[in-house]
Amino acid sequence: MPTFPGLTGDVVTSAMWNGLPAFTVQVAKTADYTAASGDEYQQLVQMNKATAVAFKLPTDATYNFAIGTVITVLNIGVGTCTISAVTPGTTTVLSAGGTAASPTLAQYKSAACIKTAANAWYVVGAIA
Repeated sequence: MPTFPGLTGDVVTSAMWNGLPAFTVQVAKTADYTAASGDEYQQLVQMNKATAVAFKLPTDATYNFAIGTVITVLNIGVGTCTISAVTPGTTTVLSAGGTAASPTLAQYKSAACIKTAANAWYVVGAIA
């Protein structure tokens, strides 16, 4: 995999370019799931349940993801996937401006959870 940013004059080959957006697709989670080490960046966390399912973001005390971490969630199940904090009073999940929320993903919708500060995440994507 190439190192970016590159230097002026570097030539980006098709093999380098094609490697940039590649995800490692995880085995689908069929029950409520809390994000853990290894779920960040080029990992695709799939949720797959016929009924409602939850994807939870932990407090920094449980697992301190670095600020700037991105976790991508894809709901492939029929049930709605709700993205929220394990401890809402400690960890803030924002999806519509400055209001704390628990956004949801319908089937075949995805979102990126972006850590912007200590115990603070924004969720952007195909959310309701």
